[in-house]
This record gives sequence, structure tokens and C-alpha cells, in this order.
Amino acid sequence: MALDLPAPAEAPWVIVRAAPACPRCFGTLRPPSAWSSAWRCGVHGAVLPFHTRRPSSEALEAIRKESAVPFWLPWPLPPNWLVTGFGDAGDERTGARAGVVVCSGPSVTHGPADLIIVAEEPGMGLGAAFAGLDGPDPGPGFDAGPPNAKVEARGHPTALWWVEGRPDRAVYVGEAMGDWLWVIGWPAEAGCLVALAQLSLRDLREHDQELDLPYGAFSPRLGEEP
Repeated sequence: MALDLPAPAEAPWVIVRAAPACPRCFGTLRPPSAWSSAWRCGVHGAVLPFHTRRPSSEALEAIRKESAVPFWLPWPLPPNWLVTGFGDAGDERTGARAGVVVCSGPSVTHGPADLIIVAEEPGMGLGAAFAGLDGPDPGPGFDAGPPNAKVEARGHPTALWWVEGRPDRAVYVGEAMGDWLWVIGWPAEAGCLVALAQLSLRDLREHDQELDLPYGAFSPRLGEEP
């Protein structure tokens, strides 16, 4: 049964409804009407709806056609990891203004692990929602000290700072190509993949690359299967 409420703090993953949801709290949206063309959240007002997509080549082609922001994928993937979901926030008029790629595989310690990579325009709030933060962005002063990790985003060295979110996950955030870049790992120990693995991120919108993506089952981190 679909859930209309944000996940409680102790939930093992963020629960998102299969129907369009608010990108800031994953709550139910009121669709556009004769009086307004906006999707509306009861808490956050007019927002761009958040959708999830099953991991597939068809979803990848839709991403390439519709997105105004990068869809970042660590490539090559860590050994035995799979692409397990996509998500985007936007509508037919704007295209995707926030993009999500989920990858899953074995943890460096024990059990399964997941990474959610979010690219979004400032103020969207999707990365902060996955991180478990209250505001739409990382907040002032998050980058005051030296970076805690670095990745390559489309071949460019990109600094990431650790941000304190919920205790069950590791949260890093930086800026790439003018958009926020969030990398969020479950469990919290998965953060060492970000800090130590020197991930190289590819933008899935680019057509000049032949990536044979290994797809897995839809990730429960995105909630119900669409």
C-alpha cells in the first residue's frame, strides 16, 4: 500500500510514493487544476513533481531526452554493483530539474549498500530530503573547511563536503556544472566509497559514450516500484 507521509527518522530508507510526490518531503501532491497549472504540496506549496523510474534502457533514453541537469553515474561501477533506479523532479514544461541515480552492491564492511547520486538546481530540496535535512539546500557554512572527499565529474575534479544528515547514512555535497551534487550512502559506512574510492562520475545524458549498464532490481530506497 502506498504511503503518503514522509519516512520517520528511524526508517531504514526513505519511502517515496509511486505516484508523483513532493521533492522536499515525499508527500502527496495535488495535481494541476483549472485554476492552477502547478502541482502543490500541502506543506511546501507549488513544487515540481518527483517521479521514480525502473532501471532500464527505456528509462535511460527518457532521461537523455528530458533532463536539464546531469544524471551522474559512478563509472566504472564498484565491483558487483548494479544500477537500481532513476528518479527526476520536473514536468513537461520544464524538463527534469533534479535527477537521481541509485546504485546498489556489496558493502565494504558487511551486507548490502546503496548510493544515491542527486544533481539538482538550487532550491529544489530533493537531495536534502534524501539526506534527512530540513532545508532545501545544504545550509550556510557547509563548505567552510577543507573538502572531505573528491570525485571526478565529467573529468573535472570536484570537491565534496560531509554534511550531517540522519545517522543511518553518509551525506556528501558539492557543486558540479552549476548544480548541487549530492552523494548519499547507506549504511553510513558506505561513505568510505565516496571518501576513498575516488569515484569518476559520468553524465548519462551524453550520447558519445557506450556504457553497458548492469541493471538490478528496483531499489527500495526509492519506495514503491512505478
